[in-house]
Amino acid sequence: MAKSSVAAIDWITVLLFLLLVGFGWANIYSASYEGETFSFSDFSQAYVKQAYWILLSVVLIIIIQAIEVKFYERFAGLIYVIAILSLLGLFVFGKTISGATSWYAFGPVRLQPSEFAKACTALALAKFLSDMQTNIKLLSHQLRAFLIIVLPAILIVPQPDPGSALVYAAFFFPLYREGLAAIYLIVGASAAALFILTLLFKPIWVVLVIAAVMIFYLIKNRKQKPKYSRFILALIVITGFCFSVNYIFNNVFEQRHRDRFNIVLGKEVDAKGIGYNTNQSQIAIGSGSWTGKGWKEGTQTKGGFVPEQHTDYIFSTVGEEWGFLGATMVVILFILLLIRLIHLAERQKSQFSRVYGYSVVGILFIHFAINIGMVTGLIPTIGIPLPFFSYGGSGLWGFTILLFIFIKLDSNRVNEW
Repeated sequence: MAKSSVAAIDWITVLLFLLLVGFGWANIYSASYEGETFSFSDFSQAYVKQAYWILLSVVLIIIIQAIEVKFYERFAGLIYVIAILSLLGLFVFGKTISGATSWYAFGPVRLQPSEFAKACTALALAKFLSDMQTNIKLLSHQLRAFLIIVLPAILIVPQPDPGSALVYAAFFFPLYREGLAAIYLIVGASAAALFILTLLFKPIWVVLVIAAVMIFYLIKNRKQKPKYSRFILALIVITGFCFSVNYIFNNVFEQRHRDRFNIVLGKEVDAKGIGYNTNQSQIAIGSGSWTGKGWKEGTQTKGGFVPEQHTDYIFSTVGEEWGFLGATMVVILFILLLIRLIHLAERQKSQFSRVYGYSVVGILFIHFAINIGMVTGLIPTIGIPLPFFSYGGSGLWGFTILLFIFIKLDSNRVNEW
């Protein structure tokens, strides 16, 4: 890379990336270390394999930065097609691990295509929205954008990996930024709220309360002559949705998903069964108090009480060994990264770069928010890793590619007119 290209790189973002990856590896080491002598040739240890994934990520970063920036826009469609084919190929050539057929196995190396499909989808969406002929306010163009987003998610769900599929909701961030009507977000948030309320209370009570609120609003604003037909139609749709929730919950969701929802909603207590991971994670985080027990000194961590602690539950190691202060520091680092990326996205001169930047923000935010909520017991466990932090080569590479393509796009913004 030329000196000017290196100088144009946003080093603040790179620094935040390095801090998260470095601190993540330190916690992976603590979570998987069992007193053995450290050796870079001992590939049986998770922290050794993660160290090599990190080193290979540096090679990836160099390659990404060396590629001509126009490549990402010009071949976005082809890259997306390759991602879709890689997801389809899992149904034939995929390796099943822990009940999910989500990996390709190349000898001792396993790669999870869904982790790379996020960046590919972000490129395709950015390419579509930046097309001069695209108007996101048109229904036909909205449907095409939704298809780009939904297609990989549909292929991921039956692996089964509903957690990774859920991440594709993150693409509503760039759609909203580019002019998608807020009604979609309102309807989505309202549907989620109604779903939870109907699980907590009987459908009839939820409908009656909503009807009462609507009637109160209509009476209060009767002088403005509101369109009663819209409210009646909305009430009919809401009623149908509320009375279908229990059917969906009992016949579409798997038993493990129902159990996790019931535990989070307080309808069940199963500290030794399906709720074991979350319960042990909360114990580990709570035992860390303000300053933690010290690196490699966590009793819950050393005792192996938290399953999958070096992967999806790595944040519980932070809480136990680094305490509230350490956990807060990690949260602050992620927030700073997200704020920085929003700043970078807003300063882009091309719509392609801006849309891609907001896609990166959305994906990282969804992963961060859901993982922290999952580990602390605020939301059901759905198996989503903490970006740059959790153990896993595919995850680290996927997030690295996602982030550094944007860093490359941003470094070229002065030449975008």
